[in-house]
Amino acid sequence: MLSIILPETEEFPGAKLDFEHSLVSLSKWESLHEKVFFGKEPMDHEETKSYIQQMLLTQDAPEDWVEQLKKEHFDGFTAYINSKQSATWFREDKGKRQSAEVITNELIYHWMISFNIPFDPCETWHVNRLMTLIKICGIKQTKPQKMSKEAQREHDRKLNAERRKQLGTSG
Repeated sequence: MLSIILPETEEFPGAKLDFEHSLVSLSKWESLHEKVFFGKEPMDHEETKSYIQQMLLTQDAPEDWVEQLKKEHFDGFTAYINSKQSATWFREDKGKRQSAEVITNELIYHWMISFNIPFDPCETWHVNRLMTLIKICGIKQTKPQKMSKEAQREHDRKLNAERRKQLGTSG
């Protein structure tokens, strides 16, 4: 969750606001704009403000709170949205190409159903944390790839060399 404090001014009462970059907010934004959130086209400033409005969790926020946002607030939202939100890391296959599949909120919900991930509470998690869980489920579900014959021979050569060294033999 991201919290920001908007200071009080003569025209604005001030407010502490909480936000969550979640599947719920992403779904609301895609529904409103009928556009892919994870698309190739970058969001314009108005779409970005609209997404931030969808992220708002605080009830009874002052009406014109979004107009009070400054550049540093937008920078904070960007950092928060792009944060990993997980200690998990993945070893990337250098030869493996990325999927060209367009990721929409409905596809994410499909993955959640496929992997029996409960909507409550997971749809309110940070999106990057949810995507990490989905990726782990996909990895654990797939069968391990067999080593190529050359990789197997190299593995065997190293293993044999280690054994010869341990036993003090020449072969």
